[in-house]
Amino acid sequence: MSSNLYAEENTQKLTQLKALAPEQLKAFNDFNVAVFKDGALSKKEKEIIAVAITHVTQCPYCINAHTKHAKKAGATLEELAEAVFVTAAIEAGGTVTHSTHVHNALAQDASDVLYARSNLKNLGHLGKFAPDGFKGYQAFSAAATEAGKLTAKFKEIIAVAVANATQCPYCIDVHTKKAEKLGVTREELAEAIMVTSAVCAGGSYAHMANMIQSYQD
Repeated sequence: MSSNLYAEENTQKLTQLKALAPEQLKAFNDFNVAVFKDGALSKKEKEIIAVAITHVTQCPYCINAHTKHAKKAGATLEELAEAVFVTAAIEAGGTVTHSTHVHNALAQDASDVLYARSNLKNLGHLGKFAPDGFKGYQAFSAAATEAGKLTAKFKEIIAVAVANATQCPYCIDVHTKKAEKLGVTREELAEAIMVTSAVCAGGSYAHMANMIQSYQD
């Protein structure tokens, strides 16, 4: 393996999985084929979502592979950049919304339900104690999800997918409701979530290249 832990050539090690775990490899490959075929979402849309999710998993192999797949499916670099900014906004939002637990920890009347929807009313503590930063976050979130090269509707589909990847209950709740208001169907959301599942699995799959080399060193 290259001294560069994330050299593209490292993925050649994955060919050894045919001998190491053939049944699991076949099931993984079949899973990916099923997820990325055209459905309620097109292959192009699914690959754009995949690129967004790879920036959650932060897997360089996956970013490389799905960016190339997205380009082949017709996605532009502008579309991919907007999709990844949605990822950045949702990750920022997860941090912001989880700060409600800081408020609750300091409050004597804190809720016993860690993920109660009512917790979101406590976001005002950020506006009070970090007003400039909170306004900056709100402006960034709005800019990242407004229509551009990608529609606002499709960006909310991406947002729901990213929220499931980051496992933020608040983000899932908020963006699922926004997506519904924009006319997103359950089929579209389900397919986006399955892309998220496949890409998250793909991060573990791709990093087995490093595991194999480490074992064989």
